[in-house]
Amino acid sequence: MEYGCIGEHLKHSFSKEIHNLLCDYDYGIYEIPSGNLDDFMREHSFRAINVTIPYKERVIPHLESIDEAARKIGAVNTVVNRDGKLYGYNTDFYGMTSLIKKAGVEIKDKKVLILGSGGTSKTAYAVCTELSAKEIVRVSRTASEDAVSYEDACVMHSDADVIINTTPVGMFPKNEGYPIDITAFPKLSGVIDAVYNPLRTVLVREAKKKGIKAEGGLYMLVAQAVRACEHFTGGKISDERCNEVYSEILFGKENIILVGMPGSGKTTIGKLIAQKLGRKFVDTDDLIREKCGCEISEIFEKYGEQYFRDIESEVIAEASKETSLVIATGGGAVLRAENADILSQNGRLVFIDADINELIATGDRPLSNTPEKLIKLYDTRFSIYCDRCDIRVKISRNAEENAEKILCEFGKALK
Repeated sequence: MEYGCIGEHLKHSFSKEIHNLLCDYDYGIYEIPSGNLDDFMREHSFRAINVTIPYKERVIPHLESIDEAARKIGAVNTVVNRDGKLYGYNTDFYGMTSLIKKAGVEIKDKKVLILGSGGTSKTAYAVCTELSAKEIVRVSRTASEDAVSYEDACVMHSDADVIINTTPVGMFPKNEGYPIDITAFPKLSGVIDAVYNPLRTVLVREAKKKGIKAEGGLYMLVAQAVRACEHFTGGKISDERCNEVYSEILFGKENIILVGMPGSGKTTIGKLIAQKLGRKFVDTDDLIREKCGCEISEIFEKYGEQYFRDIESEVIAEASKETSLVIATGGGAVLRAENADILSQNGRLVFIDADINELIATGDRPLSNTPEKLIKLYDTRFSIYCDRCDIRVKISRNAEENAEKILCEFGKALK
């Protein structure tokens, strides 16, 4: 191995793609069991590595020296091998600072809660100190001299202005988790989550619903990778290039989720978009058929709509954990607000706005198998589609043009 990222569980990692965009070296992802870390570091058969959870502190005894920032923080996430000697750096400091600034979260003179006690927590503490926070409170599962428990945080520090999550709670594949209930903090003005997969954790989504500035960890990951790459190569990467790589990674990871009326062309358009981007296409109705082993009309007939909606929610929850998909949803998928919410963890919802006169009632759709039902359905659902989508695209009869229009609007929405 020459360059790469080491950690314990890395199936969720985006680091290889980011480094491949930044530089021309071969960068790999290497999961190392806890018991093998010391041997790996002693052998140091690499040119340079990034270090992630849970090894940012454990690698330090193996290093010849570490830079001043890493020393103050007590955590290293970048190691460079120079003539057989290992040198450690902390580029997370730059990444975390960049993320906070991008999110527009004000730290100066604010009370900040930092969730977690690992290496990233120490980085967040150093960043908040540098940014002149009024008070910084560490929060851990177990109270100690320098940390309060989560229960005490909610009671004794409910006046917190900012929460920074540095724990893996809510990270793929356990996306449904969240480390703390933000309703306990009425003064909250900002939420930063170091987790980047999913793109928007439950913590981030709940904050955004309340109008609180919130951001997941993807920008931090890219920014710290920029600094790491500079240490690896001795070169310099501009801020503009950092932003370009972030935008490219975000576009590549965001699911394109098509919502709208039955018969509006979601499947046809979705397949075209997937083909253009080289992505996997998923139709949630197909997933339901596969799960139940029968047609949707049979499910309605035998078990009723409530049963169908429950199965639909299950397949949506599973599909939405993945990234880089094009997803066509059933006409009623976003009637449940929780479905729209969970789809948004890794994607943007695009309302395929077809004129009612262009829609055709068909017998395989139980709720819209007559023109009268179709019109009633349209009147009931139109405002819901508008409220729960991120992008609304008025479409024509030309599927190719529609696909191009959606891609254009999707790209604009990410800027």
